[in-house]
Amino acid sequence: MSPVIFSGIQPTGRKHLGNYIGAITQYVAGQDRGDPAIYCIVDLHATTVAYDPAELRDRVHDTTAVLLAAGLDPERCILFRQGDVAEHTELCWLLTSVTALGELNRMHQFREKSSAQRELISAGLLLYPVLQAADVLAYRAHEVPVGEDQREHLELMRNIAERFNGRFGEGTLVVPEHRIPPVGARVRDLQEPERKMSTTGGSEQGTVYLLDDPATIRRKFKRAVTDSDDPPVLRRSDDKAGVTNLIEILAAVRGVAPSFVEAELAGARGYGDLKAAVGDAVVDELAPLQDRYRQLRAQEQALEDVLAAGAGKARAIAAATLADVREAMGVGPPQPPPTG
Repeated sequence: MSPVIFSGIQPTGRKHLGNYIGAITQYVAGQDRGDPAIYCIVDLHATTVAYDPAELRDRVHDTTAVLLAAGLDPERCILFRQGDVAEHTELCWLLTSVTALGELNRMHQFREKSSAQRELISAGLLLYPVLQAADVLAYRAHEVPVGEDQREHLELMRNIAERFNGRFGEGTLVVPEHRIPPVGARVRDLQEPERKMSTTGGSEQGTVYLLDDPATIRRKFKRAVTDSDDPPVLRRSDDKAGVTNLIEILAAVRGVAPSFVEAELAGARGYGDLKAAVGDAVVDELAPLQDRYRQLRAQEQALEDVLAAGAGKARAIAAATLADVREAMGVGPPQPPPTG
């Protein structure tokens, strides 16, 4: 039996190589395994911190074009905007009844983002993981492709589903499993390899954006931090974060095991050879995506049509789950008994 696959992606910020390796390539691969594969651009999540409304809409279009350029096919998956399916927000509220406040207060993302807020720490930031749970549980998804940094949220999601089923009826919600890529699950900043690549917490020169031109990509890899070993040692290890990051990026982009990259570069003259190889491989990988993106991004109505069609399909699935949840919780009028 094919699994139902669900994942959401933030429309905020420019998409970078970490997003591509850790999530987007998984989305594309999931199209042929999921029944269905459902992907959501989570604009409601983006409202939990300060933002510009016009920019949010632009970023939704940017993200849609990137996903389609990377290989998502609306005929093989469901792609939609979260804010177009009201079932997400209602289910979020209902799930708060089985979510412990202490769990939300302990979430690393809440602590990090709330500490960065200067004017207002929104309740939405605290409830972010509950809405994220509703996103997935609304579709009774079996599998959630995520990066390593989302493992904590996935565990909370599982706790919420199990707690709901235990209180209101076993089997009402599906308890999902995470799917973290074996290579590239946590792409590191090229300048600060102890941190993940990020548009918000990383460095500009250490972040490779999907729409960077080839010269910029090669320059960022050329300047990537490695270590001071002399002679250079091209291998993965806990004490060689920069080198390990470069090896794993090259392996992920080429679709090979990191050990293959290590063996291939065993005779390299130094870290410069590794940096050049990664830069060239990433440029080659992103060139088709960049060409398709430029064509798609100019057609905003076509992007809206894709999102609207996906929302219609998503709404039909989520509405059925929500009806079962409301019935189990005694919310609203009772459902009529099945006929026949």
